[in-house]
Amino acid sequence: MVRKKSSEAAEGRLVWNHSTHIPGLIPVLTRLCKVPGVKTVTPGRLGQAKGRPLPLTIRVTVPIVGGFKLQARSSGGVQEIFVVTSLTEAELQQAIDELLADD
Repeated sequence: MVRKKSSEAAEGRLVWNHSTHIPGLIPVLTRLCKVPGVKTVTPGRLGQAKGRPLPLTIRVTVPIVGGFKLQARSSGGVQEIFVVTSLTEAELQQAIDELLADD
């Protein structure tokens, strides 16, 4: 059996830590796992957001070891997402914006 080098890996993986996610998030994260350079996507804490309900938005918030923390907002909910990636902050945000535009 021949193992692929990490730089040749086909796609990242989506970690299922929680059974509850904000509406529309999982299909976007599944597609994000297929972006070259994305290794692991882990949805995190779910909470309530103040203000009016909005369509799904995802933005890069802060760097973490090996990647970035994202914040997804939709329908009055907010959820953290942790992404391990070799992409820069700008490249990751651009990939996310393209995925959201495809919906």
